[in-house]
Amino acid sequence: MPTSASVTGTSADSAFLSRTDLTAYSSNARLLFALQLQFQLEDIQTVATNSLTDSANDCKCDLIYVDQDAGAAIIAQGYEAKDSKRKAAPANKAADLNTAAAWLLGRPLKDLPEHLRPAARELRNALKLKTIKSLQFWFVHNLPESKNVRNELHTVELTADGLIQQHFSKCGVENISAVEVGQETLEEWYQALKTPILVNETFKIPCAGGYPIQGKNWDAYATAIPARWLYDIFQSHKDKLFSANLRGYLGSIRSVSNINNGIKSTADKQPDQFWVFNNGITALVHDFKKTTTGLEITGLSIVNGAQTTGAIGSLKSHPKSSAMVQARFVKCQDVTTVENIIRCNNSQNLVEAADFRSNDAVQKRLRSEFKEIPDTDYQGCRRGGHQDVIRRPGNSIPYDTAAQALAAFHNNPVVAYNRKSQIWLSDDLYASYFHEETHAAHIVFAYSLLRCIQERKLSLMRQLNSGEELQESRKNELMFLRKRGATFLLASAIASCLEIFLEKPVANKFRASFGDHTSPKTAQKHWDPIVTAVLPLYLKLMPVLDTGLNNAEEASRGIVEFKSMVDFGRSMLAPSFKKFADKVTIS
Repeated sequence: MPTSASVTGTSADSAFLSRTDLTAYSSNARLLFALQLQFQLEDIQTVATNSLTDSANDCKCDLIYVDQDAGAAIIAQGYEAKDSKRKAAPANKAADLNTAAAWLLGRPLKDLPEHLRPAARELRNALKLKTIKSLQFWFVHNLPESKNVRNELHTVELTADGLIQQHFSKCGVENISAVEVGQETLEEWYQALKTPILVNETFKIPCAGGYPIQGKNWDAYATAIPARWLYDIFQSHKDKLFSANLRGYLGSIRSVSNINNGIKSTADKQPDQFWVFNNGITALVHDFKKTTTGLEITGLSIVNGAQTTGAIGSLKSHPKSSAMVQARFVKCQDVTTVENIIRCNNSQNLVEAADFRSNDAVQKRLRSEFKEIPDTDYQGCRRGGHQDVIRRPGNSIPYDTAAQALAAFHNNPVVAYNRKSQIWLSDDLYASYFHEETHAAHIVFAYSLLRCIQERKLSLMRQLNSGEELQESRKNELMFLRKRGATFLLASAIASCLEIFLEKPVANKFRASFGDHTSPKTAQKHWDPIVTAVLPLYLKLMPVLDTGLNNAEEASRGIVEFKSMVDFGRSMLAPSFKKFADKVTIS
């Protein structure tokens, strides 16, 4: 991990340098840290496995992150200066993102390096499906930000916009931006997680009436405010308004029922009805006071109502003066109370579907069971605040990755890779993986298999990047693992062979584990001989990934063929199978 030029004395740098879990990613570590801060990602290792381009021939992009749930795609280039005295990052490195945009959005797929084709295909498919609303290009570095870099990034925006208009004119992307993520921006993102309120100026809001209310550790004022005022502050402050919100504005076509489109339509066509049709906003403030003309507030962060604010703020012009919005302004100095206000005010946000499951009986039981497993932590859909993202515990099992691991292990790699949020949204899907027979020990069993595969890819990458000459067979394995969704597909294929490994029937795979007191790290070691033994059979899975891991029938056929190859070679691989089987318990 970078050390010299990174030590700038900022809080973000201190937090970054403390992240030993990112050391393995070398020059990409800061880029991943930035991505985790901005998207509040629970599991950066899984994201890194799928999103880093991992090659010298990367067409000027180090990371391609596609998050259809969040409606965002990030194409990023990283740079780490060894000389801490440099005043700015080289502008030509920012200009490289023009090349990245041209390759990923404009060139025929067959012209791209083979390892980049899956990422480009995933990005293009998401654009065609109209699930990407924000397309961002990041230049991430460890130096002060500069005008020269900003100028180059403006050109990147123009290049990307032209390519979108030419090749994806109907994709529905609402925002194309190129962002310099240097010392200042990284610090701002860090503080946005750490500090609830980033907009600190004083506002005078015209409002006719309202009432104050007090509670333990907090004071509030409830009123109705003009939608025109929300429009103006969104135009001025954009995402800074949502520093205490669990996520910012998601775009007009993001939610299941196009709720944001509905908000815009009501504000535009039925302004008199807006107050009664809309739930309004809740905002944290440093202070408020009633005046003769309305309300004066100091500081502002909208903790609930980002969609309302963003929808109004993205109208083509001011809403009519008759459009009013319900509003609560809350003043609170107690840190614990503030965190609870933020969490509780976002409990009805459909996008954070896992929040609805945090008090589910199964999740409560699992949290209790995990306390008996050494060297691990499982919060079971509870998000523990900004520290969990900034200083991610190395022994944590993120709930999203646990769900993905279970889906992959139980025959559904397509859901694991492409429909992660649906596991939490759909009662039927959720009940398929989290039920009375789902125990902590089994989650460790499934999760450690996925981690073992991810670690195999990272190990091969380390060897390649260190200059070590890989055997041809290992190069081919790495080529397979680089494909989008490969780790989930391989985990599912290996799980399908469990009876072959154990040489006995397994009527219920949920009963399989390494015992109730095996840590994830130890479990990962137990899986290692299996992954080593069967990874060379990956060829049967390659066709499934050629068009993206999105077809359950194709995945099933590939897994059946993989299983037949494992069965065919069981006598030759018997020692590895035996070593693994001795560790497995079927309860």
